[in-house]
Amino acid sequence: MGSLKTMSGGLLLGLCLTLLIWGAEGQRNGRGKKEISGSGPINLGQQQRGTWWPLMQTRENLTEVKSIKSMFQFRTFDPEGVVFYGDTRDGEDWFVLVLRNGIPEMQIGKADILVSVQGGPKLNDGKWHLVEISSQGDFVVLEVDGQKGLVVGLKSKETIEVLTGQIRLALGGILVSLDKLLIPTELIGEPWPCYQNIQPGSYFSGAGLAAFNTTEDSGITIDIHGDSTKMEGTVLSLKTPGQELPMVTVKVNNNPKKVTLTIFKRESITKQSFSRLYLTLLKNQVNMDIDDTHLTFKIDSDGVSYSSIQYLKGCLEKIQVQGQAVDLDRALYKDLSVSSHSCPSEV
Repeated sequence: MGSLKTMSGGLLLGLCLTLLIWGAEGQRNGRGKKEISGSGPINLGQQQRGTWWPLMQTRENLTEVKSIKSMFQFRTFDPEGVVFYGDTRDGEDWFVLVLRNGIPEMQIGKADILVSVQGGPKLNDGKWHLVEISSQGDFVVLEVDGQKGLVVGLKSKETIEVLTGQIRLALGGILVSLDKLLIPTELIGEPWPCYQNIQPGSYFSGAGLAAFNTTEDSGITIDIHGDSTKMEGTVLSLKTPGQELPMVTVKVNNNPKKVTLTIFKRESITKQSFSRLYLTLLKNQVNMDIDDTHLTFKIDSDGVSYSSIQYLKGCLEKIQVQGQAVDLDRALYKDLSVSSHSCPSEV
């Protein structure tokens, strides 16, 4: 059967945070500490082209700094991404806090030292966590929920004490050239909202899709879980290389309620809703299990009618292809409106 492209629903960390206190505490005037109300969470899961600008940043003159401490609450289901950035000497010395496989990782570059250390509890459980980062002499200390998670010490003969210039701190971005990053970026126009309550899953806002390839000559299996009564649009679209139009399309409509399977020119209207959709694509037929109902359709490619793709709006709780869970962050293409690991529970 060869290669197949799958489109579902038509790396920055997609997290929400509430900023409590951050910045550099000044020696003289005390104005270096920034306080922002915790009543308005912000979403860090957005990107810009060219330079990856943060959502917010602060800077202070180093001559006025006696201590550096940043504290914020955040939550995410994403396993990887950048959380916090700080630098001096216009980015020559820098610090980045990231998540890797859900575990905190500190990366530090200073003079001739490059350090990467990982440890502490997994934080991508969708719960709010209190994170505190502080510089204590030759050590950078990370505390999570009041417990020390990581302590990294730096000492080098080439390290010089910077007493002039500024220290810069940023959330939601990095204040260096894009050339220094290994993370591709794309433009997004508006900030994304943070929902009051979230749940695991992949959320499609109705503005874009995710696409991935699979190759399996013996057949393709796709397993999708979700409440179709809370969806609208194209759940799944399959096409082979060199083919402009989809071979198989599954759509959900809620006015009136119906699930529609289109195979080339033939359209079949099935039951009103589903919580699980299991589709098997063979050489000459398509098998579709909608909850407890089994359906078989023959593939007739004598002519092709176009079934338009309406981007999905809704939450897919689980996506599996060939029996393997799909991480949309590793998709061939994913629109920035798609949230890979969390859905608003109101959907």
